[in-house]
Amino acid sequence: MDFFINIIKTIVLGIIEGVTEWLPVSSTGHMILVEDILKLKVTPEFWNMFMVVIQLGAILAVMVIFWHKLWPFHTKKLARNHFSYISDNKALAALQRFTDNHVYLDKIILWLKILVSCLPAIIIGLPLNDWLEEHTSTSPVVAAMLVLYGILFIVIENYNKRRKPKINKLSEITFQTALFIGIFQVLSLIPGTSRSGATIIGGILVGASRKIAAEYTFFLAIPVMCGASLLRLVKFGFNFTGEELVILLVGMLVAFFVSLLAIKFLMNFVKKHDFKVFGWYRIVLGLIVIGVYAAQNFIK
Repeated sequence: MDFFINIIKTIVLGIIEGVTEWLPVSSTGHMILVEDILKLKVTPEFWNMFMVVIQLGAILAVMVIFWHKLWPFHTKKLARNHFSYISDNKALAALQRFTDNHVYLDKIILWLKILVSCLPAIIIGLPLNDWLEEHTSTSPVVAAMLVLYGILFIVIENYNKRRKPKINKLSEITFQTALFIGIFQVLSLIPGTSRSGATIIGGILVGASRKIAAEYTFFLAIPVMCGASLLRLVKFGFNFTGEELVILLVGMLVAFFVSLLAIKFLMNFVKKHDFKVFGWYRIVLGLIVIGVYAAQNFIK
């Protein structure tokens, strides 16, 4: 019976993860808020790992939808001339010819920019990860961040109405811009902020269109979330019971299919609308959380 209940809860958690991971409303914040209701009957070690690794399902959805924009290798032998001259060194010359014939160099450059965006989170996030997890994974912190960034979305969108985006293609994102967006991603280390929300705000502030800001946010999630999941798996030790493995796979699978819908929805949404509706949603949800938390403490 416990296993059946765990599976039902896992499906609900997968739906929440798939929806909130890509919409700028904070997936971690939502997962923390529903933790008391939907927490699985598993060990604390598995639960802590599950809450992060379930995101791999959502990441797989990004790879499927944007594969044509992300995969840098091909077999078409287009014979492009990426280099002004071919090296005299045989090994280097062979690498240059392979690049000319089988590599989309613009996609390689895009991945380098994504890695630059990851540097602030690696430098700042890794040393502080345990401390932040211990001291900020609380309902008051989540509520405060929901409200704060909800207000920021509304303010920034009002400001953004008065100017035209300067970055309308992924190729127009510079390494400096990538670093700036990466710095904004660091803000999402605090639960309730929203990784996608923070990076979208950063993208808009540097002049990216909503579409490009959203796309780049999706791509940036791949190394960040894969790295975070790998760390949790290593910490957990890969010592799964049969039931735990089923729960994890079900959660990831549900998150994958729901993410396919959520990503397509957001990309269509930003073509005609701004992000203010998400700002208002965050504010309302944050105030509800504050009210519930205050009422619970008053009753105690």
